[in-house]
Amino acid sequence: MDEIEGTGQAVKRERKVKILATLGPSSNTEEKIEALFLAGADVFRINMSHSTHEMLADYHAMIRAVEKRHGRPIGILVDLQGPKLRIGEIADPPAVLEPGDTFVLDDDPAPGNVERAHLPHPEIFDAIRAGDQVLLNDGLIRLVVTDVEPGRIITRIIHGGPLSSRKGVSLPDTVVPLSAMTDKDKADLEYACKLGVDWIALSFVQRPDDVAAVRKMVRGRAGVLAKIEKPAALRCLKEIIDLSDALMVARGDLGVELPLEAVPGWQKRITRAARRAGKPVVVATQMLESMIENPSPTRAEVSDVATAVFEGADAIMLSAESAAGKWPVEAVTTMDRIAQNVESDPNYRDIIRSQLDTKPEPTTADAISAAARSIAETLKVACIVSYTSSGSTGLRISRERPEVAIIALSPRMETVRRLSLAWGLHCVVTEDPQDLDDMADKACRIAYREDMAMIGERVLITCGVPLGTPGATNMLRIADVTAQVARSMKGDAASQGAAADA
Repeated sequence: MDEIEGTGQAVKRERKVKILATLGPSSNTEEKIEALFLAGADVFRINMSHSTHEMLADYHAMIRAVEKRHGRPIGILVDLQGPKLRIGEIADPPAVLEPGDTFVLDDDPAPGNVERAHLPHPEIFDAIRAGDQVLLNDGLIRLVVTDVEPGRIITRIIHGGPLSSRKGVSLPDTVVPLSAMTDKDKADLEYACKLGVDWIALSFVQRPDDVAAVRKMVRGRAGVLAKIEKPAALRCLKEIIDLSDALMVARGDLGVELPLEAVPGWQKRITRAARRAGKPVVVATQMLESMIENPSPTRAEVSDVATAVFEGADAIMLSAESAAGKWPVEAVTTMDRIAQNVESDPNYRDIIRSQLDTKPEPTTADAISAAARSIAETLKVACIVSYTSSGSTGLRISRERPEVAIIALSPRMETVRRLSLAWGLHCVVTEDPQDLDDMADKACRIAYREDMAMIGERVLITCGVPLGTPGATNMLRIADVTAQVARSMKGDAASQGAAADA
């Protein structure tokens, strides 16, 4: 099998950054998913906060049908809900909290009022300390803890407002002794892995152990993406990156628990740290928020998306814009246009190049990948073709952010689907080459077929010898795309046509 059905040429992307689109009521049919894919979506996100197992199975089947029809691997990311901290019931909502007043969170299940509310999370009472902040209702109400007693957290209201039943609780200064995985998350994860999704996104990450626990449950069946949305995660960011396969800058929750003005700086730091580690990083939340209702974004939103692309993020994500908005396809199209424009900007290459301020790791594969970028740009080759079984070499070359196109070839469908999240990788599933001559011929044929190289141009190939050995990338080769390549492809097409007629 050289590739999945279809040529893939009709959906070749004209940009390097990838686009994630969240599915939901506005995009829950195969026709709409196909429209989003053709508009530019490379990976589809399914939010388990709003999806059942039956819905997940339906989405999975529809995405795979679109993938088969167009011959391009499509990534599927399942976003686990994670634990939700909420207050209990309020007797006569809304209770209007006034600044300066005292407000108590306690273990009494009786309905609350302007003086107190039930907090049905006993773990918090042991973990919280005087001076810690408590945020209610998406951060609109801000409290500071003045005293902690058995079963009672006494606070002073800093910013008040109306409070109704079951509103969310955020604790930016407290590491809550809760697992990032609920029983629902464990069931959702197992079901998603059995379906064959490509990425599992983990919410409520506070510590490296949260990621390690999920890795044990996933057992290599999918990539593990850690969502950075808690201030506690920022304090051990390096360790979390080391244990994760990818990261997401989840700016919605992060912006609730951090001062808003701190979020842009952290977005840059997380993006650069992930890139230095060679891990894909996604920038998410409210990127084109106004397009939930309007067919065009604001100027500020366009600038926000552009900043993430300039910063070198692997992927940018749409949430409610594509899941529940009135203009899902237009939102993807707009994001695609912004990304293409940024990547053609004269300043883009200088900015991208300046961000990678570290030398390659002292391994053969890292050295080969760094050399591939340098040689490709010196010799002006048409593209880099990387044979990658596990995907690690493809990610290393993506990390280098070369100017030329990158084709990632793998015999494993799960690898090319997972790599659809990574910057600049045009992924093709193909059998391992039989020998070195077949390696060069196959690379040239695929580069020509995928419209990445023309007759007379050269391609740079990375692979491992012995061929087909995972993790053994140790060779660079330059090959010419000759007229013989085109003739052999025409001969193959003619043979396939004759077989079909017979």
